[in-house]
Amino acid sequence: MEIDEHIDALQRDGELLAGAAERIGLDAAVPPCPGWTLREVVKHTGHVHRWAADHVAAARSAPLGGGSEAEWFATGPGDDELVEWFKEGHAMLVGALRGADRALECWAFLDAPSPLAFWARRQSHETAIHRADAESAGGAATPFEPRFAVDGIDELVMGFAPTPRAKVRASERRVLQVETVDTGDAWAVGLGPEGIDSTRGRAAHDCLLRGNASDLYLCLWNRAEPASLGLASGGAVELVALWSESLRITWR
Repeated sequence: MEIDEHIDALQRDGELLAGAAERIGLDAAVPPCPGWTLREVVKHTGHVHRWAADHVAAARSAPLGGGSEAEWFATGPGDDELVEWFKEGHAMLVGALRGADRALECWAFLDAPSPLAFWARRQSHETAIHRADAESAGGAATPFEPRFAVDGIDELVMGFAPTPRAKVRASERRVLQVETVDTGDAWAVGLGPEGIDSTRGRAAHDCLLRGNASDLYLCLWNRAEPASLGLASGGAVELVALWSESLRITWR
């Protein structure tokens, strides 16, 4: 996907997240995030947007500290102003990305064609997953467009997974084959004592996780159980559970 496409997705999903918070209410529990209400989703995402916008707008060469999650939840506006505060931070981030020079040099933490490409992609998926969280507080989340979902799977599998943040409790390496039925994309994900290794395409594997891209996106980002979506059974469910406990993308 191109930078402008990621920014368009960021804008759309941020608006949907705000709409869900207004429609459902901030006290609603968020099933994929035990212990969170919509209030925490809005505060977390609003702080991340401001943090990301600062890196882009100021062309920061080193990461900013952002405070702890607990500090975020304890600060910020009250409920009456919270959604408007979120909208302001979301607009700030969209504006910073749209107005940035394509040759922008700033800090980034995953490989990408450019720092701007990194931030546009990362924040589009950050916002998309939390939009799904917000909508889940009132029922099912709106499915994602397949091409965008594939991009989000790829960021997770090829970007986040093969890093030291993954801690796999396994005595031997096993391979989970992931395949999208609606786009024909595939990844082979190895989980073992050395961590997680990933390649695009098909390979010899122990288990298969197969379904439409939107469902797989939510599943691999730990927002849906594979069995409940009809994506897998038996050994694949076990291996997806290992994936889930090995790779949790959280604020640090």
